[in-house]
This record gives sequence, structure tokens and C-alpha cells, in this order.
Amino acid sequence: MQELHDAPSAPLVPLAPLTTLRLGGPATRLVTAATDDEVISAVREADDSGTPLLIIAGGSNLVIADEGFEGTALRIATTGFTLSGNRLELAAGENWSEAVARTVGAGLAGIECLAGIPGSAGATPIQNVGAYGQEIASTLTEVVAYDRQTREIVTLSNAECGFSYRHSRFKADPSRHVVLRVRFELEDAGGLSAPLKYAETARVLGVEPGERVPAATARETVLKLRAGKGMVLDPEDHDTWSAGSFFTNPVLGEAEFAAFTARVRERLGAEVTPPAFPAGEGGTKTSAAWLIDKAGFTKGYGQGQARISTKHTLALTNRGAASTADLLTLAREVRDGVHAAFGVRLTNEPVTVGCAL
Repeated sequence: MQELHDAPSAPLVPLAPLTTLRLGGPATRLVTAATDDEVISAVREADDSGTPLLIIAGGSNLVIADEGFEGTALRIATTGFTLSGNRLELAAGENWSEAVARTVGAGLAGIECLAGIPGSAGATPIQNVGAYGQEIASTLTEVVAYDRQTREIVTLSNAECGFSYRHSRFKADPSRHVVLRVRFELEDAGGLSAPLKYAETARVLGVEPGERVPAATARETVLKLRAGKGMVLDPEDHDTWSAGSFFTNPVLGEAEFAAFTARVRERLGAEVTPPAFPAGEGGTKTSAAWLIDKAGFTKGYGQGQARISTKHTLALTNRGAASTADLLTLAREVRDGVHAAFGVRLTNEPVTVGCAL
């Protein structure tokens, strides 16, 4: 286990370079753990001493306050990719996008449309990562985690993870479990993808939703779609200096959606119908990107160093010299503007550390 700047008189450790937003102040201490045992040892040490603990892996879903983090930042750098038939096990620190590429190369389907998502494998179950018609809950079978309450390693089944749209038990109680490994059951479809569920992907590929295409083709298409929206990391492109989608798509009840539709038509015209997708149990999901755009926050919106991406209205970006305060000011403006226009309150997707909307 590598400890950096651990002496009492040592300088604080910058955290901004460990995040895709490249924002946030320093931590008191940084520990990098390369094995599960090292992860558990660092967590136990922090818990025993009462030291605040911040878990960092890919840093793609973190908004850290300018004041930084007074405590131990634990960077999970574990590695491990094990494929046995169609069963996949990944160490928490494995690069997610690279793992997807390897499964596609092995002819397996089920996560090919989750290509290009930045960050680590261990972060994927926390918010039930999803994109282009696929989500983690569909293929994940188990999560191996360290339970900070019982101080034991536990194995949680898919059902025990409590998955829902961009949510899980890990997100509901972020201080209890530290993910060590994730396990999936993929599909051997002879090199074909899972049935395509996302209309845009199917349209670009020239097929109907529900059809299959070569998994490699599906992956490549998703990567191109993501890149066109600034959602594939590129150090030279400030549109990718973001936390991906900053807001989740709102899920509205029947009465809420009816009231929302009425406000849309009052504001935009009687012929306008807002995006609507079934969300289970009488819920309807609408598009946060659509709401943001129709509320007047178009691509590139902003005056300073924190602006909406020029490629996608859901991404709030650091143009190179922004502060976290700048980003949060923009996020609040967008959130409040959407609420004023349509009566829908957006919820941030990234985890905030030492700050809040």
C-alpha cells in the first residue's frame, strides 16, 4: 500500500488531478491501495481512528469542494479481469471501458453499449450505471464488498443491491460498503450484441429496436455517439472535462407528468409533447437534456470558466480554470431555471464532497 504525503508536516495532497472535472481542493492524506487487503486495511485504519474517508477510483463522478477534504483519500487501484465462460469478475479498480472492450473481444454481449463510460468497475453498481439501453443491473450477479459496519467481507446478490434508476443500496448508504469486486453474467450470442433497446443506436445502425448487430459494431457505434457528445475522455477537449451527465432524467408520477405536460404546452405551444419513457409503477421518465435546452440553457451556455458543454446540454464542464464554486453556481442556475420553466426539479448525478447544490 502506497502512502503519499503521510507525514504530519507534509503538504496537502491535490485531488483535482484525480477527477475528470479536474476540480477540488486537497486532502490531508492520500493512500493508494493495489490489493483488496490493502483497501480493507486502509478503511479499517480510518474507521478505527475516526478519520473521515473519501473513496476515489476513476474520479469520473466526483465534485469535490474547493476547500478540499480533511481526512484520508483512498485511491482504489486494484486490478483483476477474470473471464470464465460467460461469467466475468472485475476488481473494483479495473478501468471499466477497457473491460467492456475485452468482453466484446471475447464475443460476449450484455455490456457493449456501456462502452466509453469513464471510471472504474467498482463504481458501476453504486449508481447502477446505464447508457444506450443497457444498465449494470441487467447483467450484474454479485458485488463483493467490505462491510464497514460488520467489519467483514460480504457478497451481495443482485436483488440485495437494491437497484433502481441510477440508484442502489450503495448510493443510499454510501458510508457502509466499499466495493471490492463485481461479477457479471454475460451472453454468448455468437459475437452478436444483446437486443438493441435504444432508439438512437438502432437508427444509426439502420436496424429496428430489438434487433441484434455484431457486438463490436454496437460498441464502436456507441463510442462514436458518446464522442460526438463529448462523453469520451480527451485531455485536449474541455468538453470532456466533466462528470458526464450532471443531472439524472426526472421520473414523474402520473399527476406530476400531466401537470408538467400542461406547463410545456403553455410555454412552448399546444402541439409540443415532451419526451416520455415508461419508468415502472406508473412512473414516466422525461429527458433532462431536453428540459435544460428548452429552458434556455443551450450548448455552450455560460460566461466564465464553467459552462455547459458545446456538444451536450447534460454535461457541465471546466474550460480549464474553473473552480468548484463556479461549477456549482452554473448547476444551480440550470436547476432553478428548469424548475421555474417547467416545475420539474433536477437532481445532480455526481457525488458531491464537502459541497452541495
